[in-house]
Amino acid sequence: MCRNRKRPCGDPEGFAARLPQLAGNVQAPVALVVMAGHKRQMNKSRLRTSRSLPIALLRARERVMCPIRDMLSGVGITEQQWRVLRVLDEEGPMEPTRISEQACLLLPSLTRILQKLEDKKLINRRKDQDDKRKQIVRITEQGAELIEAHLKTSLAMLELVREQIGSDRYELLLDLLNELDKTDQPKG
Repeated sequence: MCRNRKRPCGDPEGFAARLPQLAGNVQAPVALVVMAGHKRQMNKSRLRTSRSLPIALLRARERVMCPIRDMLSGVGITEQQWRVLRVLDEEGPMEPTRISEQACLLLPSLTRILQKLEDKKLINRRKDQDDKRKQIVRITEQGAELIEAHLKTSLAMLELVREQIGSDRYELLLDLLNELDKTDQPKG
């Protein structure tokens, strides 16, 4: 789950369950299309994959993350581990639930990630002094040094993207994505 969502993406009781209802609202002429020697009907309003928001987001994510992933593989950590370290470095010690929200990770995945980061001595975990049922995770000095050593490279990669699409469009893209993230998911 990401950003305090009640269900993870792809939940059949969410948006996907409403697709037939939403599709029923689309009214467009139907065209006959010949593909690979077979005739089939295709709705003209059906979006091509080049105009599909989910696919465009995935392509953009890969475009941004590929060089960062390459950098991280040289360091021996994954992009998920990097996100956890970045969150802890920026926000300070916190509970795993909050880390999962900030780093956009499911809690069961985070549990494994925290164990690997602890094995690498990049984080440490301790019981909360006020509530022994809770644990607090903090980045170690070694983890902070890893972030410091590679953050400039990571930011330079993102700056290249900013230069390629223009500063105004880069900021607009971030604003639009943040606005999209704040919208309510359709209820099923």
